[in-house]
Amino acid sequence: MPATAIDRVVISFRSLACRLVIGTALLLAGIAQAQAQRDGTRDVATQSPQAGSTSTQVTADQIEAQRQRLYNELAEEFATFDRLGHLVRRVSGLVNPSVIHIEAHKVQGSGASAESFDEAGSGVLLSIASQSWVLTNRHVIHGAAPDQIAMRTSDGRQWKPGRILMDASTDVAVMQLVSESKAARTSAPPTARIGDSDDVQIGDFVIAIGSPFGLNHSVTFGIMSAKGRRDLSLGEERIDLQDFFQTDAAINPGNSGGPLLNLRGEVIALNTAIASSSGGSEGIGFAIPINMAVRVAQELIEHGRLRRGYLGVTLDPEFASAELVPMRGMVASMKVSPDDNAATSWQPMPRLGGARIREVRSNSPAEKARLQRGDVILQFGSQLIEDDDHLVARVGLARIGEPIDMVILRDGRRYRSSVTLTLLK
Repeated sequence: MPATAIDRVVISFRSLACRLVIGTALLLAGIAQAQAQRDGTRDVATQSPQAGSTSTQVTADQIEAQRQRLYNELAEEFATFDRLGHLVRRVSGLVNPSVIHIEAHKVQGSGASAESFDEAGSGVLLSIASQSWVLTNRHVIHGAAPDQIAMRTSDGRQWKPGRILMDASTDVAVMQLVSESKAARTSAPPTARIGDSDDVQIGDFVIAIGSPFGLNHSVTFGIMSAKGRRDLSLGEERIDLQDFFQTDAAINPGNSGGPLLNLRGEVIALNTAIASSSGGSEGIGFAIPINMAVRVAQELIEHGRLRRGYLGVTLDPEFASAELVPMRGMVASMKVSPDDNAATSWQPMPRLGGARIREVRSNSPAEKARLQRGDVILQFGSQLIEDDDHLVARVGLARIGEPIDMVILRDGRRYRSSVTLTLLK
């Protein structure tokens, strides 16, 4: 549905609410007026009983007519508002066949202290590197042997994993589907469509599909609450590269690995974790942006591991963009160099943010790009950098061996530069 149509639905919902409030107020006013008239009629009943009866009857007819008009208006407004519900049903029906219910039998400990348990999760079938792969969270299947992982599609068919690849630094994993029935091999589940998570905006409607508490292929609905959640403490194992979306769509244990969708039916994120004091949904869920998850998946498929980029700097965790004085800075359209004398042009300073360099390591890509202590990296590639954690995530997922444009702030001036990352060892 186009954005304008969704806006009309939201406006219709607001209009519906206003009509309900106004209609209720009119009804209450009409009832109060009728009651007052009946009280007055009783006071003068001995003088003009016929007139009092006629007045009360007319008021009741007016109230009933008003109620009928309100019901008609509600029916008209609901027809428009129901388009949103119809859209959610269509998206859910379209993507559900691509959602995979996962059950993993895990064993912790060894010997007499060993404990076994089952853990349910979710995944979504996507086309990655020209092949069909189940994308999920590493923590859903980590600790389970391949023959102890079972998968089921919405039509009840059973599957088992073939090749399994995982990355601990991002909590991303991919698996190949292998049918447990020869007949099913000719009818593999369809792959879901991948969206562009860079286009997602706060306030967008989203749909989550997964297996909360083992209830497979459950659907919930909400909005995108926030973006760029980093440095979160999620379970016992640290996730080094974080850039989570936050949503209020209900996510519970078992939703991990399932897709977060936009209203176009595209996968925009991978549901991963919740913030909860009760163990259940409290309206704060976190999801890995799909661009990030697919980038990791491609590395796993092509190289067997995530090859992380290396810049060669130590960042200042105490730096805050508030330290920067709002000013007009100069942008030099050339590489940073001590003897740069190229002409510059005045442009407005973009929104404040960035990551400040505390140290540049010798013989590193940063040194070769002539970065210096105190430089503030404002932009890396196409992304405006918000803080040091954001830069760490962008560098870790950037392509190795390819020039990457940067914008840095040095001595109150903005400069353009580029760097070519090497492999983190």
